[in-house]
This record gives sequence, C-alpha cells and structure tokens, in this order.
Amino acid sequence: MLLIVLELIGIAVFAASGAVAAVRARLDVFGVIVLALTTALGGGIVRDVLLGVHPPTSLRNWQYLLVAGGTGLIVFWLHPQVAKLRRSVLLLDAVGLGLFVTSGTTTALALGAPPYAACLIGMTTGIGGGALRDLLLREIPLVLRREIYAVAALAGAVVVAVGEWAGLPRGLVSLTGAAVIITIRLAALWRKWNAPVARGLEG
Repeated sequence: MLLIVLELIGIAVFAASGAVAAVRARLDVFGVIVLALTTALGGGIVRDVLLGVHPPTSLRNWQYLLVAGGTGLIVFWLHPQVAKLRRSVLLLDAVGLGLFVTSGTTTALALGAPPYAACLIGMTTGIGGGALRDLLLREIPLVLRREIYAVAALAGAVVVAVGEWAGLPRGLVSLTGAAVIITIRLAALWRKWNAPVARGLEG
C-alpha cells in the first residue's frame, strides 16, 4: 500500500510539472490535461511497449489516469498558487524520479531483460514523460540540455541492476537505488551542477 501511495504521489508531481509547462505555453484546458497525462504516464507506457506489456499498465489502472488528469485540472485552475510551491515540487519530483526509475528497472529485470537493457529502460521510465512533454511543446528535452537528471536516473538504475545480480533483497535494492537518484538530483539542484557541453561553439 505504501509503494502504491508513493507511486501515485510521483504521478501527481510529474503531472503537475507537465500541467505547469502547458499553462505557461498558454494551452487550453484540454491541452493542459493532455500534457499532464503525457508527463506522468509517458515513461511507463514507453517502458511497457519496449517490454511487450499490452495494454500498458498505466492504461489498465484507472487510479493512474484519475490522479494524473485530476492533477492537471487542479493546476489549470490554481496555477498561481502551484507556482509558489516550486521548491516542494522539485523535491517531490526527485522522489518521483527515484520511484519510477527503480520500479521500471525492477520490472524490466523481472520480465527477463538483460541488465544493461533494464538500466536503459528504467532510466527511460523516469525521464520519458518529461521528454515527451518537451517535444509536444516543440522544445529540446530538458534532460538533454541542462541539469543532472538523466545521469541521476541511470546511476540509480545501475544500483538496482547490480543489487539484483548480487542477489540482495529486492526491497532494499529498490530503496537504495531510489536514495541514490534522489541524493544526486537534490545535490545537483543545490550545487547547480550541469552536464558539460562542447566548448568553442559560436552563438
């Protein structure tokens, strides 16, 4: 029950980030809800498609759709108040990223994916929704141009894969992987770390 509640919290936070981006892009209420659903559920849908799970898990559980869509609607009406909670949203976003990546990696391993593929699938589960959100808004995905986000996700996925390979308890492995992701992500925000970019570019 605790894991389900935490996963729904992660979905709500990701949905809120998508809805906020949609409001800033001046989309109508339908567009805001679509962006909220895409951001919250897109990574999980991509994961299930890659693993051959049909229909995707998030489309078989009405709770996921209700939480994501409801959050989008709430943000549409209360976006000025939501904008003031930026620090809290960033913290919850880090927690959501940790939960999504570890669950995605664990699911991939359980369905027989090799460790390297499971790590990539786990990372995609965490960052896929945000990447789809940015593409729909005709932007270069945030995870590809600044901030330590995808790197944190991949590090946590590797921890899960190594732990599973070593035969450690699955719950402990998942918690450790999530903790690694959350720690790296929050440290990057606090210290303003960014991945290096090529030097000597004009403009």
